[in-house]
Amino acid sequence: MSLQDPVTSPQIAMIHTVSGLIPLFDGLAKQHLPQWQGFNMLDESLLRGTIRDGALSQTTMWRLAQMVHSAIEAGASAIVVTCSSLGPAVDAAKLFCPVPLFRIDEGMAEAAVKLGLRIGVLATLRTTLDPTSNLIRQSAAQQGRPCTVIANLAEGAFQKLGAGDMAGHDAMVAQSLRDLAPKADVIVLAQASMARALALVQDELHPLPVLTSPELGMQHIARQLLQ
Repeated sequence: MSLQDPVTSPQIAMIHTVSGLIPLFDGLAKQHLPQWQGFNMLDESLLRGTIRDGALSQTTMWRLAQMVHSAIEAGASAIVVTCSSLGPAVDAAKLFCPVPLFRIDEGMAEAAVKLGLRIGVLATLRTTLDPTSNLIRQSAAQQGRPCTVIANLAEGAFQKLGAGDMAGHDAMVAQSLRDLAPKADVIVLAQASMARALALVQDELHPLPVLTSPELGMQHIARQLLQ
C-alpha cells in the first residue's frame, strides 16, 4: 500500500460552515499535507446561528464540540475548523481534544504580528471581526511583540454575498481595503470569502501586505504536523 492509501494514511478532518470553500481547502490540504487524507464535515447552521445571535452561543459551542468528537470517532488524527467566527469555540474544544485541533486563522495571525505594529483587520461580519482581532492580540503577546489592532467592518458586504451579488460584495471589500490601507502596516482579511476582492485593489495597495487565512493556515498546520 502507498502512503496515500486511505487505510494507512493519517487523516485530517476539515470542519466547514460554508460549502463553497470546500474545494479550496481540499486543494490546500493535498498541496501542504500530501501524505495525509483529508475529509470534510459541513454544518452551515453553526455560522447562521452565530450571525443570528450576534455572538457565539453556548449551544453553538457545544454543537461544534460534538462535531470535533465525531471527527475523532471517524478516525481523524488532526482537525481544522475553517470558520473564523467559531474561533473561541475551537479554543474551548482544544481543552478536551486528544488530537491537534486548529483554527484556520492561526497562521495568518502569527504572520501578521511579524510584519508590523499596526495591524488592520477587515471583516464583513462582526462575529468574525472580534475573534480575529483577539487572536492577533494573543499571538502578539505570545511572541512578545507590540501590536495595535485597527478593526474595520465592511458593513453590508456579507448581505450582498448572501443575496448572490458577488460583484457588489467584492466592490465593498475593495473600498474598505482602500480606506484601511493608510492606517496599517499589514492588513488581514478575516474571512476566506473576502480573498477574491483583493484582486481588485492589489496593485493599488502594493507593497502593503494583505494576508488571507486559507493558505497561511494550512502552511501553519503542515509545519505543526510534520515537524
